[in-house]
Amino acid sequence: MKRIEVLGCPMDVATMEQTVDTIIAAIEDKKFIQHVVVNVAKIVNMRRDSELDSSVRACDIINIDGMGVVIGARFLGYKVDERVAGVDLFENLIARSEKEEFPVFLLGAKNEVVTEVAKCLQERHPDLKLAGFHHGYFWDDEEAVVKKIKDSGARLLFVAITSPRKENFINRWKDQLGVDFVMGVGGTFDVVAGKVQRAPVWMQKWGLEWLYRVIQEPGRMWKRYLDTNSRFFWLLLKARLKGDIASKQSNKA
Repeated sequence: MKRIEVLGCPMDVATMEQTVDTIIAAIEDKKFIQHVVVNVAKIVNMRRDSELDSSVRACDIINIDGMGVVIGARFLGYKVDERVAGVDLFENLIARSEKEEFPVFLLGAKNEVVTEVAKCLQERHPDLKLAGFHHGYFWDDEEAVVKKIKDSGARLLFVAITSPRKENFINRWKDQLGVDFVMGVGGTFDVVAGKVQRAPVWMQKWGLEWLYRVIQEPGRMWKRYLDTNSRFFWLLLKARLKGDIASKQSNKA
């Protein structure tokens, strides 16, 4: 797994298989892994949110989620063969957790959503050890939720809360969660529960998932993506014009 830096954001160049194998091996060795995925919006927001920036940099694995980041990295001269989408990584890790008998905890979304996710996962993976679940509206008593997670005996924790809250929550409490692996999964629970549809495969490949989300939720999404996508494009252009490309940067394995 090779770590690079694009527009000031560290990220790991890895395949899905490499990522899953690395995570499972670490869990087996009881070596804690703090995981995050980065997309266009997160990279832009890291530049204006120092706490989010610190939370991302603290992670042991930083996967490239959005195709926009893959395309941007290639534009700056990096060889990135594929992305590791958070929702796909979640599904892979759930399947491996069932096989390896690792208990998992689900945190986030509305109560009815996380309850439905728990039900769906148990139906799809009958041997999955579900240590527990809790909704994502607990900010008045974070410590109690952290204790619930620790007492559950979970080995993997999936946090489906919006950015930057999930990244900062994970980084703030990582030493007290009692798990071996923790990952922020954003809107994945809504997808699993059937509340939101993923973009068609061809849109995923062309980096147009953001457009599909705007079509589904225009009132909430269009301003966000207009802002972050345009800023990301401008940052890439400036980096290219300055010659801030892969051949002039030092990659870290």
